[in-house]
Amino acid sequence: MKLSEILVAERVSSGTSVTSKKKALEELSALLAKGAEALAPGDVFNSLTGREKLGSTGLGHGVAIPHGRMAGVPSSVGAFMRLKHPVDYDAHDGNPVDLVFGLLVPQAATEAHLKHLAAIAEMFSDEEFCAKLRAAPDDRALYSLLAGYTAA
Repeated sequence: MKLSEILVAERVSSGTSVTSKKKALEELSALLAKGAEALAPGDVFNSLTGREKLGSTGLGHGVAIPHGRMAGVPSSVGAFMRLKHPVDYDAHDGNPVDLVFGLLVPQAATEAHLKHLAAIAEMFSDEEFCAKLRAAPDDRALYSLLAGYTAA
């Protein structure tokens, strides 16, 4: 899977400034809703926070992959934020999070959902790649890295 199938440049943000996990999810919800008329940021936020109640999507090593299913989403949608300052995200390793990839999938897209999540999790387990994301100078450079990523 190429991330460019679900991610567009307008949904990539570097230097997002938030003070909490809740604020990060609010910003991510607005980013995921960008360019998708059928999506309201509030509905996206409710989907993401509903999933968080089942357990934190903070993977560790400063990475979180909040995700959810939504009716009215015709195909998977991704968004990425690099936070200006890491926030406590209840990650499994206890470390704060600064790289956040959001994923929305159609209500019935179980297999596609799992494939996308697995590919994204694999990408963010690559420490060298994460270091490149943290060093990227702007949104455009972040998008290029994400869209061009291929597994080792």
